[in-house]
Amino acid sequence: RIPSRKILQDTCDAASAIDATAVIVHGGHADDNDLDAGFERWVKALASLKTDMPVYLENTAGGDHAMARHFDTIARLWDHIGDMGIGFCLDTCHAWAAGEALVDAVERIKAITGRIDLVHCNDSRDAAGSGADRHANFGTGQIDPQLLAAVVKAADAPVICETADEGRKDDIAFLREHID
Repeated sequence: RIPSRKILQDTCDAASAIDATAVIVHGGHADDNDLDAGFERWVKALASLKTDMPVYLENTAGGDHAMARHFDTIARLWDHIGDMGIGFCLDTCHAWAAGEALVDAVERIKAITGRIDLVHCNDSRDAAGSGADRHANFGTGQIDPQLLAAVVKAADAPVICETADEGRKDDIAFLREHID
């Protein structure tokens, strides 16, 4: 998986050049559900990385052998990489699509990682557990907007709304109104 490591290094170098805050990466997939091999690839990737640019692991929505879809797998991955300086990005749509309850998602992720560095706050077009990564503006999808605001408030981290341009200003205004 050297090409993946080179892409991560190149991405971190480019992010440093523009003074980005961090690079956000998905967890990837383990071949044939061989999670141990996937954990080892993560360790090698982070160990070979030469950068001061923070890297945040983001939970993912779907994939049968995804390394960061379900919180129990994230916990196992974090046991291998948590002391290697990696941060965490919690995506609400991804957690919903993975079938993870949002009501206590922040508490559970912080128990695993000790941190949430960024929240991607999005409604979901599809039902919980669907595995579908289809972001929606607040109130147009399946997640109660009040629950989204509660997640952001509990996380106490910067937030990005990855929703459609049309309606994003309303999403941001909603969060501002409900988390202060």
